[in-house]
Amino acid sequence: SEMLYPVMPLYLKSINFSIVAIGVLEGFAEALAGLSKGYFGKLSDTKGKRVPFIKWGYFLSSVSKPMMAVFIWPVWIFLSRSIDRLGKGIRTGARDAMLSDEATEATKGRVFGLHRSMDTLGAAIGPIIALIYLYYNPGQYKTLFLIAFIPGIFTIILTNLIKDRPQIAKHTKSKTTLFSFTSYWHQAPPLYRKVVIGLLFFTLFNSSDVFLLLQLKQSGIDDNYTIILYIFYNIVYAGFAYPIGILADKIGLKTILIIGFIIFSLVYAGMSINTNMYVYVLLFFMYGLYAAATEGIAKAWITNIAEKHDKATAIGTFTSFQSVCTMLASSLTGVIWYKYGSSIALTTTAIATILCVVYFFMLPTTKRIS
Repeated sequence: SEMLYPVMPLYLKSINFSIVAIGVLEGFAEALAGLSKGYFGKLSDTKGKRVPFIKWGYFLSSVSKPMMAVFIWPVWIFLSRSIDRLGKGIRTGARDAMLSDEATEATKGRVFGLHRSMDTLGAAIGPIIALIYLYYNPGQYKTLFLIAFIPGIFTIILTNLIKDRPQIAKHTKSKTTLFSFTSYWHQAPPLYRKVVIGLLFFTLFNSSDVFLLLQLKQSGIDDNYTIILYIFYNIVYAGFAYPIGILADKIGLKTILIIGFIIFSLVYAGMSINTNMYVYVLLFFMYGLYAAATEGIAKAWITNIAEKHDKATAIGTFTSFQSVCTMLASSLTGVIWYKYGSSIALTTTAIATILCVVYFFMLPTTKRIS
């Protein structure tokens, strides 16, 4: 997947997708993933099973890769991207609940940090392969989608080696419908709602990374250096996610999350005014630190709050709402970028993140959120 991520905006522009169309595509795909995360997360808890959702999720994401190379019709591109994100939606809640089951509250940071490190290590290797290929075959993006199917095949094989632990199914007389996960919002602990509200406000202004890559392109950075910077970001992310997870277990998940948001704000402010390659290197280093300090940490915090039989539902509900906000964020950023320019779009995100930092500072620090 990450082999294609830095290539995606370049490929879409090569087949005449506008900035607004790219924003809508990314937003729609993430919104679809979001709704499916909530539904399948709750279904995983209801049935007391994790592995079937993990298997099908990775299968759909894998088979979507070669589809992108077959046709360039806008509807087909939307369909292919949507299947990829649907696969993510099916597997996310069950996978994160399985990770949570392997940890205690005192080790959640390192468990989720290790997951992010290993996941992101693949995100560094993938773009390296893409960079080498494009160096010898400039502009040949379609073939990369076919190459990406090869590790996808191995993914399908490896997920068949995972076995479910015995789970306690959640007893319910009602059927799990597409939006039934939303009922969890009223049943969840008050702290869960407070944390999720803050995270969703942040997400509402955190558009797809595609826009950062487009800012590099707009600044005159060529395709190869754009991919190199994305690889560098993933290496930093992979290298720091586990140690930062360990640190979070010691000094508090909330503290690390706030630090991550502050770094994010500085990155976006810097991206809005910079055109220097060396400063971009520093900014993408900081962006890797931000990701290491937030993505796994947020989920670790949420699973510490949720009850054991509701963990996949808690993650699914959060990520569902998060994906809807991502859709709005990507679409909004695309429109602001188009009407007022990239600097205003990026600065708006930086300012909104500072407000988010203030909100989390105001949350009471208790044993459950330390």
